[in-house]
Amino acid sequence: MYLTETDILYEDNHVIAVKKKTGELVQADKTGILPLAEHCADYIKHKYNKPGNAYIGIVHRIDRPVTGVILFAKSSKGLERFNLMFKEKTIHKKYWAIVKELPPKEQDTLIHYIRRNTKQNKSYAYDKEVAHSKRAELDYRLIASSDRYYLLEIVLKTGRHHQIRSQLSKIGCPIKGDKKYGYKKPNKDASIHLHARSVEFVHPVKKESVYIECQVPDENLWKAFEEIVK
Repeated sequence: MYLTETDILYEDNHVIAVKKKTGELVQADKTGILPLAEHCADYIKHKYNKPGNAYIGIVHRIDRPVTGVILFAKSSKGLERFNLMFKEKTIHKKYWAIVKELPPKEQDTLIHYIRRNTKQNKSYAYDKEVAHSKRAELDYRLIASSDRYYLLEIVLKTGRHHQIRSQLSKIGCPIKGDKKYGYKKPNKDASIHLHARSVEFVHPVKKESVYIECQVPDENLWKAFEEIVK
């Protein structure tokens, strides 16, 4: 996998936003698969004919089966400021999720306590605080429906491991294809129908408002919902 201009959603001297595809890793892990961060560095190196390795700072992560916009910092200064922005919760991310079950309410704030099981690489959501759990909060609203599925827009208030997946599963709405969190069968391409739709922030250096949106994957169900929302 090599990045091309069509994979780049936004770029300047300090920030680059990339369209992440399903199956891609953001950061290296034990699988040995070359991560998106390194592909991004390679893209910058060749685009600008850099003699050495290009700097890429990982700002945040998206699960491997999830698609959508992902931010990287092109400078240590940018990374430092992005880290502070995430800490202060001034970066606003919206996700789209397709579920088969109608949520209990058309819109709601979900608050759970999530405990991660590292051996299973899975998180469990509890209604009350339990040992080694962390508070997790998100807002969701129903924005479209078809004869079989529902499209939810999600705004994260915290950034916990598998947060959206575990919290939606907890309310009886596992994401389409997410067998790990209770959906009956996986998608053929091992994806799940969770998409990082947009990110909005004040530029860490320019101090201008930046809004970046990522189109959904080229797949019939996603495209049908994108047309409905338009």
